[in-house]
Amino acid sequence: MNKIIDAHIHLDQYTDKAIRKMQSDDTIEHIITVSMDKASSIRNLQLSRTFPSVHAAFGFHPEQLIRGESYFADLFNWIRNHQTEMIAIGEVGLPHYERLKDPISYPLEPYLEILEQFILLAKELQKPIVLHCIYEEAPLALDLLEKHSYMAAHFHWFKGSKQTLERMMSNGCYLSFTPDIHYEHEIQLIARSYPLHRIMAETDGPWPFEGLFRNMETTPVMIHQSIEKIAELKDITTAQSYKQVLANTKAFFAL
Repeated sequence: MNKIIDAHIHLDQYTDKAIRKMQSDDTIEHIITVSMDKASSIRNLQLSRTFPSVHAAFGFHPEQLIRGESYFADLFNWIRNHQTEMIAIGEVGLPHYERLKDPISYPLEPYLEILEQFILLAKELQKPIVLHCIYEEAPLALDLLEKHSYMAAHFHWFKGSKQTLERMMSNGCYLSFTPDIHYEHEIQLIARSYPLHRIMAETDGPWPFEGLFRNMETTPVMIHQSIEKIAELKDITTAQSYKQVLANTKAFFAL
């Protein structure tokens, strides 16, 4: 039986029934559930306490309006108090899509300041960090990671330039691929070029997908097809793909 790990999913956004169904699938060895804010972090903590295969990351998703200093002081304090039950800091990063729509409401500077604080927190707690940083924002995140000499970084669902990818490679960063690896040429090119030993698989569920996944609920089971596609793109056997992606994810998250 080929085992899988979903390296990035928003499990707190699923119904209890859907979560229980995931738990009944013996091929799903671990699920990394990432958080949007403090309320999301609390829910994910509860899920990790309920289901042994679920591991929670705590953070603040950047594609939302920034909060005040007191909010983040409270969140950081809460994270420190629950660090032993946290597998990673995440999801954190820099806004891209919201900035495209409304650059005035999403100035980069305050998000950069908060991201730097999250990187310092991850380094302090010696936890990996899960990043939402794509295209032109990704080099800015790399600047901060390099500044603080902390490279336990996972760029989830990454999209960006060849130059940025090369910089990520040299720093030993991890990338993860969603089911869109089946139909997005841009993603397939990234998967072909990035080192196999730094690749993981994710769903970013409940985000919906197109192609053969159109009108389907996004669940970790889709990772089986992603791993098969990785094997095809890397010109390796499916068994090799399963084995390496599983090993990579366990190594990154210390599972």
